[in-house]
Amino acid sequence: MVIWHGEKGKKPTGGTINIARKKRKFELGSLPIWTKIGQEKRKIADTKGGGYKVKASSVEFVNVLDPSTNEIKKVKILHILENKANPHFVRRGIITKGTVVKTELGNVRITSRPSQHGVVNAIILEKENPEKTRE
Repeated sequence: MVIWHGEKGKKPTGGTINIARKKRKFELGSLPIWTKIGQEKRKIADTKGGGYKVKASSVEFVNVLDPSTNEIKKVKILHILENKANPHFVRRGIITKGTVVKTELGNVRITSRPSQHGVVNAIILEKENPEKTRE
């Protein structure tokens, strides 16, 4: 099935649009890439104007920003805790922007779009304190 972003025959007001032409290549879309946890895999897609886009199909690490120290660390993703985009994505292991992920540093929220940017950036929500876990 083709993803097509051209005119659909209706205006926002409800009026009709005459579609007396064929589909154009620049109106062509693509199927979504659901970024999962696993061995690092990326795909390169050509874009209009001769550029390219890197899409992450599976990731293992995340770049985490600690706002208190302003440091960025590359840490391993352990598992997904919450995804407000779709609750079923948690079960399927799909990472999108806004997903809360458990890492070695603690819980982090994804701030990048992995299927569009090719990298996973996040900001830390809470740090794990080893003294608190002992109590």
